[in-house]
Formats: sequence, C-alpha cells, structure tokens
Amino acid sequence: MRVMRICLVGLGAVGQGFLRAVQMKGEYLRERYGLDIRFTGVADSSGALHDPDGLDIRGVLEHKKRAGLGSHPSGYEGMTGDELLDEAEYDCLVEATPTNIEDGEPGRSLVLKAMGDGKHVVTSNKGHLALFYSELMEAASEAGVEFMFEASVGGAMPIINLARETLASCTIESVIGILNGTTNFILSRMASEGSSYRQALIEAQELGIAETNPAQDVEGTDAACKAVIIANSILGRPCTLRDVRVEGITGITQGAIELAAQEGYLIKLIAEISGDRLEVGPRLVRMGSPYAVDGTLNMATLRTDLAGEVTAVGRGAGSLETASAMLTDTITIWRKSGGR
Repeated sequence: MRVMRICLVGLGAVGQGFLRAVQMKGEYLRERYGLDIRFTGVADSSGALHDPDGLDIRGVLEHKKRAGLGSHPSGYEGMTGDELLDEAEYDCLVEATPTNIEDGEPGRSLVLKAMGDGKHVVTSNKGHLALFYSELMEAASEAGVEFMFEASVGGAMPIINLARETLASCTIESVIGILNGTTNFILSRMASEGSSYRQALIEAQELGIAETNPAQDVEGTDAACKAVIIANSILGRPCTLRDVRVEGITGITQGAIELAAQEGYLIKLIAEISGDRLEVGPRLVRMGSPYAVDGTLNMATLRTDLAGEVTAVGRGAGSLETASAMLTDTITIWRKSGGR
C-alpha cells in the first residue's frame, strides 16, 4: 500500500464532491489499486488546513457546511491556496478554483507553482486552459510532471481520455457536440414544454442548473472554452478563446423552436472543432439523431480516420459526476508513477 498525498485548493461544489468521492471510494481504491489517498492540505477562499499525516475528510466536510475553513479550530484564517502550497507536503495538486476567463487566476498561478515544485496536477478549471494551454503544457513537460484535466470538458463525459487512450490508433479529424448542459436544458424545455426562453431560464435557475448570472452559459462562452481545450488536446490545434467564433442562445425564440419541430429538427447549441473550424452556435439537428440528447446531458461525436464516428454521452455537470473524472485522472497519475 502506497500513500498519495493530495493538496486540494477550491472547496466549492466540485471540490467538496472530490472529497466525498474519495471518502466513498477509499476502500475500493485500496483494494483495487493499492492506493491510499490522504489529504494533507485543503483551502477555500476563507483559509486553509494542513497536516502532513492527513486531514479528517468527514470533519472538513461537516465544518464546510457551517462555515469557511478559516474558522476551523485547526484552520489558518486568510491563508491562500498559494501560501498553502508552500506549507503543505503533497504529491499532487487537485485544483478546483472557479473559472476565470479574464486572466485565468488564481488557477493559472497555482498550477504553475505546483508544477515548478515538481508536483503533479489535476484540474477541473477551464479558464486557464482556454487562455494559456500551451504555456501550461510546456511547464508540465519541463517539470516532468503529469497534468490532467478531463473534468474541465463535459464533467463525466470522458472525451479527452477516450480520444487519447481508447482511440490512440486513430487520427481525430473533428469533434462536434453539445458541451454545455445549461443551454441544453433550456433548449430542451423550450422544445418539450413550449416554454419561452425566459421561462426556461428561470426554471433552470430555480433548479440550480443555471447561475444567477448565466451569461457564460447562454452566451456560449463556457462551450467555447471547452472547444479550445478539445482543439488543443485532441486535435493538436494551437488556439485560445479569442480564436473561437461564438454565438449563444439568447436570440432563440419559441417560434423558431416550433418551426424547426415542424420539419423534424431540434435547435441545439453545437460546438464544432476541426482543422478549419472552431465555432459555437445554435444549429438544427435531426430528431432521433445522436445530437438529440435532453436535459443537462453533454455529447460529442469524434470523427476518426480508422474507427469512423464514435459518440460519447454523459452528464456535463454535478459535483460527484465531475469529481469522478478528477478521481479517474488521479488514479491515472498514480498508475503512471508506479502504482498498479
């Protein structure tokens, strides 16, 4: 049995989901992989905890429900994630800070610092990847560490590992799909319930599917960030968020939905990534086709030279679903570093 020491920065829904996933799967990880995960550092926006012998996950989660980590009896109020990385002893940083599409911070600095210290990194954050993909990959290569980010695209839809591992013999020619669950929920409700865009958005917000400020989702920016990550990581096409042609769904009317339905089509927010296209926008898709997924589901069809078209479908959000991708990346790093 070998111990993998984790430093987790960011304790929102995704970070807490990662703690719960490790708590739920602890025995499975020990029996299946001989992997004993210990959290030696955890930070949120209020402060941090660290202990070289490992923190009590249950205690961290219970305290987080009541208050920030800075008020924990053993906490360090005001300690930042960056400061925690100087104090904690760890093998892998799990970074789950909020997406920032202006400058990628604080995620970018945290990732670069961990890599510079020779630590592996798993992230669910797409902001720094969409803005500085090449810089981050070069830093990981120079440091000789693993940098994995499956959770940054599609939550539990395993598109990056599918392309890199399962379809390793194939050249991926294009990826076309639905990469944002919030907009898919809104468009699905408009089609199935006859709701207006505004009614469907309010319902999504009441269910916690859409943010109070839904701009990044409904204007297509979230899907555009994911398109950039796919373009770089799967198609090897260097690009940033500025290179994506983006149109959101705010202009879609109930009349347009009904007109499309009369002809046997649905309207979906589709991302297309290929050698000459990098765009996100509303498109007509045939009812009954692989693109006709409902609710918050994400899907992506990979067009390959040897295997034809391969389609993946999965939940694009959710704390445990996203955490499952992060835990899989953690296991992969463990196995690459000598675990079984």
